[in-house]
Amino acid sequence: MRAIRARYPNADPELGFGSDLHAKSWLAPTLPTEPDREVNPDVPLRNTTPRMFQKYQLGIGGPCKYFSPPAGYWCGNGTSGGGAFSYKVPSGMVADMSILPNSPYKNASGAVVQTWRPSHWASWMFEVGEYDSSAGTFHFSKGGFQGARGNSKGDNFYIENVFEELDSPNEYFFDEKTKMLYFYYNGTGMPPSDTQYVIANIKTLFNVTGSQAKPVKGITFRGVGFRDTAYTYLDPHGMPSGGDWALQRMGALFLEGTEQTTVDSCIFERLDGNAVMISGYNRNTTIQKSEFAWIGDTAIASWGYTTGAGIDGMGPNGTDGNQPRFNNILYNFVHELGIWEKQSSFYFQAKSCQNLLQGNIFFNGPRAGINFNDGFGGGSNLTENILFNTCRESGDHGPFNSWDRQVFATKVLDGKTSSPIKAYDNISKNFMIANYNSQEAIDNDDGSCYYETHHNVFSYSGRGMKNDFDGHDNHHHDNVYAYVGSGFHIVAQLPGHEDYFYNNYLVMTKDGDYGDGTCSGPGKTVVHDNKVFTPKGKVTECGMSLAEWQAKGNDKGTTAAEWPKDEEIIAADRKSG
Repeated sequence: MRAIRARYPNADPELGFGSDLHAKSWLAPTLPTEPDREVNPDVPLRNTTPRMFQKYQLGIGGPCKYFSPPAGYWCGNGTSGGGAFSYKVPSGMVADMSILPNSPYKNASGAVVQTWRPSHWASWMFEVGEYDSSAGTFHFSKGGFQGARGNSKGDNFYIENVFEELDSPNEYFFDEKTKMLYFYYNGTGMPPSDTQYVIANIKTLFNVTGSQAKPVKGITFRGVGFRDTAYTYLDPHGMPSGGDWALQRMGALFLEGTEQTTVDSCIFERLDGNAVMISGYNRNTTIQKSEFAWIGDTAIASWGYTTGAGIDGMGPNGTDGNQPRFNNILYNFVHELGIWEKQSSFYFQAKSCQNLLQGNIFFNGPRAGINFNDGFGGGSNLTENILFNTCRESGDHGPFNSWDRQVFATKVLDGKTSSPIKAYDNISKNFMIANYNSQEAIDNDDGSCYYETHHNVFSYSGRGMKNDFDGHDNHHHDNVYAYVGSGFHIVAQLPGHEDYFYNNYLVMTKDGDYGDGTCSGPGKTVVHDNKVFTPKGKVTECGMSLAEWQAKGNDKGTTAAEWPKDEEIIAADRKSG
C-alpha cells in the first residue's frame, strides 16, 4: 500500500488528482522573459509546410534556467503552434484560508503545491519557500518544470507535506528538522507489532550505462520485480524536444549505451517516478510480456541525444545515431499510471525512431496512452495494440498523440542521406477506444506529418482524424470509426503534401459534414470511397450535400446511409483488423 503524504483535500492519489480547490490569485512569473542565447540555423530546412516548423529553434538560459539542460524549444522566441508562447510559471499563489481549514500553518516551508496547468495539459509541482500565514501567500522556491508549456497561473490545486494536514488514515509526515516520522494509523489502538514500514529513498534500482563507442551488450532482466522507488517529480527535468513534455532523464530501470537489452516477464509496480528510461544510444532494446501498474509518472520513455546547438544533447543534427532505435515494446500489460505527473503515458519517445510497439494493452491513464514528442527520423510501427480509458483527467488529446514542431536531420529516410524529412510512421491493426475526454483516437497535432494510419478500429471521440497546425502527408485508410462526431479535421497543405482519407467505414453520431478539409485549389484533401453512416443518412461535405458535391466530380465512390446494425459494425471491425 502506498502511504499518502499529509495533504488537503484528503484523497488517495492513486484514484486521481482529488481536488477542485482554486487559488485566490497566482503570483506573477519572475523568470527571465528572454533567452540568454538563441539557436536558429537556416539548415536543415523543412519546406514541406506552408509557414510553421520549417527550421530548428532553441532558447538557451533565460526562462529555461531551471531545466536540465537549461534550454528548450519553448524558451526561444520562435515558438509556434496551438496556444504558443514562451515558457513561464507563477512564482507563488495566494489562497483564501477558508478553503484550507487547517491553516494557518505553523511552518509551510517545504510544503508542495500540486496544481494543474490551465487546460489540464500537464500538472506542476512547486516546493514552498516562504509562507505568509496572515495573507495566505505561498512563495515557490522550486518547481513548475514538470511540463514544457508554461502559463502565468495554475488551475485547481492541493497542498501536501504539511504537518497540520496529517488528519486522515494512511497519511504520513516526515519532519526534516527533528527526523521524526508521523503516520496516521487506520485502526484503533497501536499498530500491530509486526507492521512493516518501507521508506523509499532510491530512485533508480538498476543502472545499465555504457556508451555508443563501448556499449553494454546482452543484459537480460527476466522475472524481476521492480517496486517502491522514491518521488522524482522535483528532480531536474529537461525539455526533450518540441512537444509539450518535460521529463526527468531517469527511471527505476535506466538504460544508456546498451545493445540487445531484454526485459522479459517482469513486474513494475508502485514506482513513484518513471519505470523504464531508455536514454541516448540504445539498440534493439526489448521490453516484453511485463506488467506496469500504479506508476508515478511514465511506464516506458525513450529519449535520445542530438548535436549542433552548443549545449549537451541538443541541436538539429541526429545523424550520429546517439538515440534509442529499434526498441521492441511487445505484449505488455500496462495500467494505472500518472499518479503524480499527469503529462505521462504508457510509452513516450523523443529523438527516438524505428521502434516497434506491438500487442500491448494499456488503460487507465490521465493523458495519451502513447506519445510521440516529435517526428525525429520516423520509421516506427504501432500495431495490434489495445488502448482505452486514456485522457481520464485531461483533454485536447487522444489515445495516441504526436507533435512535430522541432526540425531534426537524420539518415533514416534512405539510410544514407542527411534529411529533415522523416520516414513514414505506421499505425495499423490497433483497437483504440477514445472515451473519457479524448478528442480523437489519433491526435496528430502541431506539424505532425508522414503517418500511415490504416486497418484500425477507433471507437468514439469527437473526430476520427485530426491534422493540425501545418501538419501534412497523413493518410487514413481502411479504418473503422465507430460513433464519432465527424471523420476528419485537416488544415491547409502544400501541393504534393495533401492528407488522404479513403476506404474508411465511418459511423457518425449526427447528420451533417463528415469532414473538414481543403475543398479546392492546390493542396486539396484527397477523399474517396468511404462508407458514411449517420442517424438519418444525411451527409454533407464542403457546404453542400454529398450528392451535390459528387456531381461536381469530387469524393468519388463515397456512400451515405442510415446507421448500420451493430452486427454490421462488428463485421466491418473484423474485416479491418
